[in-house]
Amino acid sequence: MKAKVNQDICLGSQDCVNACPEVFKMEGDKATVLVAEVPKDVEAKCKAAANGCPAAAISIED
Repeated sequence: MKAKVNQDICLGSQDCVNACPEVFKMEGDKATVLVAEVPKDVEAKCKAAANGCPAAAISIED
């Protein structure tokens, strides 16, 4: 599974970083993805972070 952050609509709320720091980090005022492939053991946390994004800026690909 892969996660992507749409930089054009990211609000920089840091909700994704707080929910899943294994996958997301802040770069300046925007979130970015740390890993090319989401580790199996944090997939649920990553999906929760995507679902909780106030801007719906995170997409998940299987």
